[in-house]
Amino acid sequence: MFASTASLIRRTASPKKALAGAAVAAATTGMLLASGPAQAATPAQAAPVSAQTVKAASAKTIAKKLIPDSTQYTAFEKIITRESNWDVTAQNSSSGAYGLVQALPGTKMATHGSDWRTNPETQIKWGLDYMEDRYGSPVGAWNFWKSNGWY
Repeated sequence: MFASTASLIRRTASPKKALAGAAVAAATTGMLLASGPAQAATPAQAAPVSAQTVKAASAKTIAKKLIPDSTQYTAFEKIITRESNWDVTAQNSSSGAYGLVQALPGTKMATHGSDWRTNPETQIKWGLDYMEDRYGSPVGAWNFWKSNGWY
C-alpha cells in the first residue's frame, strides 16, 4: 500500500511531464485536424440558451419541489405550459391575466408575497392554492382546462 501511495505521489508531483504529454497529444491532434476539411476542426457548438429558458427551468424545479406527486405535477405543468409557457412575466394583452398561472388580475397573487410580479415560487404557491380551492387539485384544474381551454 505504501509503495502505491509513493508511486501516486511521484506521478502527481511531476505535472510538467503530464502537461508536456498533453501538449504533444494536442499538437498532434491539431495537426491531424488541420490536414482535414475545415469543418472537421471546428467543434459542434450548442445553441445558445435564452434567459427565458433558464427562468423556465428554474420555475419548473421550484414546482417539482412544491408538488411531489408526479400526477399532480404533470397536470400543473401542462396548464402552465399552455397558459404562460413558464414565463413569470407573461401578460395576456386582452384580459390582463399575469404570470405563470395567468392570475386575473395579477394583483391577486400579492396575498402570497409582495414579490408576486417576478418570483416564480410566489406565483406557483398562489396557483396551487387557487387550483386546490376551485378544482380540488391540479388534476381537477387540468380536466377543466381540457374541456374549456381555460381554468
